[in-house]
Amino acid sequence: MTIAEVSKKFGLSPDTLRYYERIGLIPRVNRNESGIRDYTEEDCKWIEFVKCMRSAGVQVETLVEYVTLLQQGDKTIEARKQILIEQREKLLSRIKEMERALERLNFKIEEYETKLIPAENELKRLAPNS
Repeated sequence: MTIAEVSKKFGLSPDTLRYYERIGLIPRVNRNESGIRDYTEEDCKWIEFVKCMRSAGVQVETLVEYVTLLQQGDKTIEARKQILIEQREKLLSRIKEMERALERLNFKIEEYETKLIPAENELKRLAPNS
């Protein structure tokens, strides 16, 4: 697949894909005779992994560390697991923050429905007929 096809498939810009390759988040992508990147299914699996982790809020630096450990083999299993545990804790914290924000928004919406709508109805009642 070309970089344009992969970009469209994953919703990432070509610049982002090049960046991920440059910093080692995805392996070096093979190139065809013309020097154009030719993404394989394996490359796409790496991109999918990175995109999933980024959507969970994992920072690029942490992902680079994780991928580096992954490439070192089984001796780094515990270190990789610890990174995942730490990231899970951060994500759970973010979820709690978002739940609190959602509660505040729900309260605001409720206030609009119980206070604003009656006030607007009163204004309509007082408005002269057209």
